[in-house]
Amino acid sequence: MDDERRLIEKLKRIEALFARAGTEGERAAAAGAAERLRSRLAELVVEDPPVEMRFTVPDDWSRQLLLALMRRYGIRPYRYRSQRRTTVRARVPRRFADETLWPEYQELAATLRRYLAEVTDRVIAEAISPESGDEEMRRGKAS
Repeated sequence: MDDERRLIEKLKRIEALFARAGTEGERAAAAGAAERLRSRLAELVVEDPPVEMRFTVPDDWSRQLLLALMRRYGIRPYRYRSQRRTTVRARVPRRFADETLWPEYQELAATLRRYLAEVTDRVIAEAISPESGDEEMRRGKAS
């Protein structure tokens, strides 16, 4: 559980960084940071009308993170019936997507991937085999 608590705290710090918080108290208040980003998004809508954007993510974990992040900022994600689950669409100001949403998602996703890799390695080592690492590389041809 300590690992999860550290991850949550790290995610909150990243969100605060992207919200450009001014004081330590603001950085600690993820809800306040999200509200500032929602306000920024509302301002950008006036300057830069929303356009349909397509986001492609590599896996379900990343997809869940992107959907949660969008919903946090009041963005309604969707996809068309024929699209893969790794495709997410939303109507959002391009500038907000380029300067805030996508960079924040990438930072959060990298943090989440590192955490999930650590948990996977630990569980496999404890439950299956303590030997870890890649497979042996041999010379010759594959058949």
